Amino acid sequence: MSESASGSARKASPAPARKRGLLARLSLFIRQIIAELRKVVRPSRSELWTFFLVVIVFVLAIMVFVGVLDFLFGQLVFFVLGS
Repeated sequence: MSESASGSARKASPAPARKRGLLARLSLFIRQIIAELRKVVRPSRSELWTFFLVVIVFVLAIMVFVGVLDFLFGQLVFFVLGS
């Protein structure tokens, strides 16, 4: 019972593929890049405007949040150190 079901049916490893040259690998890499770039879907004008507004609102919200924290910690330091 020491053998498992998968252990008894071992697969023969395939023969190692011949290593390609540098130019062949580079060519394959560039072809794969081009194939992936063809899959890219560009946003429409209205989607781009929506994304822009979302980013601006988010950045403004973070600025306000950090500004409030800065003010509160500044007041806390003045309270603790007494100036």
